[in-house]
Amino acid sequence: MSTALLLAHAAHATTVRVHYPAGSEGIQVRADKGPPTWDKGVPATLDGPTNVWTYTWPDALGDVTMKPTLGAAKVSIGGGYRLAAGSTVDIYPFFGAPFGKVAVVKDVESPQLGNRRALRVWLPASYQENPAKRYPVLYMQDGQNLFDAKTALLGAAWRLNETINQLVAAGQMDEIIVVGIDATPDRIAEYTPCCDPQYGGGNLDKYDAFVTATVKPWVDRTYRTLPGRETTAILGSSLGGLAAVSIATHHPDLFGKAGAMSGAFWWNGGAFVKKAPAHGPVALYLDTGTLDDDAQDTARMRDALAAKGYKLGGDLLYTTGEGGRRDEKSWARRVDRPLTWFFPWGGARQ
Repeated sequence: MSTALLLAHAAHATTVRVHYPAGSEGIQVRADKGPPTWDKGVPATLDGPTNVWTYTWPDALGDVTMKPTLGAAKVSIGGGYRLAAGSTVDIYPFFGAPFGKVAVVKDVESPQLGNRRALRVWLPASYQENPAKRYPVLYMQDGQNLFDAKTALLGAAWRLNETINQLVAAGQMDEIIVVGIDATPDRIAEYTPCCDPQYGGGNLDKYDAFVTATVKPWVDRTYRTLPGRETTAILGSSLGGLAAVSIATHHPDLFGKAGAMSGAFWWNGGAFVKKAPAHGPVALYLDTGTLDDDAQDTARMRDALAAKGYKLGGDLLYTTGEGGRRDEKSWARRVDRPLTWFFPWGGARQ
């Protein structure tokens, strides 16, 4: 068949390319349109020695939703994959237990701030199982509070690992890498611009440089990340949320999304609200609890961003946590909201 005919043929096909080291078990495909069904799979074809398994539908069938199986029976973890008619989609499934793992990287030097701290890097369940896969990355302040009650403030961790495991298994969010950046005794200064009359502050520019010039490049060199801005987000709570919004809006080339949970927008008499960032390509998430959480300041920040051109329900998501306070337990209960908004299932492409 000539090259022109091959291209014409491909244009009338809907194709999935499953990247997975399946070995002798092989990959099968189940789908909502035939010949595969949800009850019985059809073998995919191994594309040479590359661990890529291919299956094709006539695009006349329209959009297809499918899931791969390892062998005939072991269905991939997470949600289904939606393929638009005529498209070719690469997917990177996994089939093992949906439990990621945290690695603590100690004594990471910050030349910008002249100190050291730990990074807590959470690698998703498939990281070792599927070596072809790369991942979006979420950077977070107060890494010591995210995973381990022993290091968390007042012994209350966010249980972020548990939440992500559940959301991935339910097909509500993509697998991601999380980089928790521990706070230091200089937390207030590092997370804030200058200068609150009561608390001082003013080292946010240096912390910004630490995150963007030291931490992110190291993470991208060390792990299989998807380093682009559209697959990179930053999130924090209280002062850490103030820092997240500031860092992302100053570096829209690096971050596509940012979030402040109970953001400390009261800082320095609301100076950050008065000089809200101009509308740009960074999607922003804001939330607040309804009890003792300075909700009025978050609402003012929401309104200031809307006045700059952000669209509520579009590139600005604002939510409230009924009964929530400015504490780790409250953030743990609603962290699923920014996670699923930043990284919806099937949102990332390799």
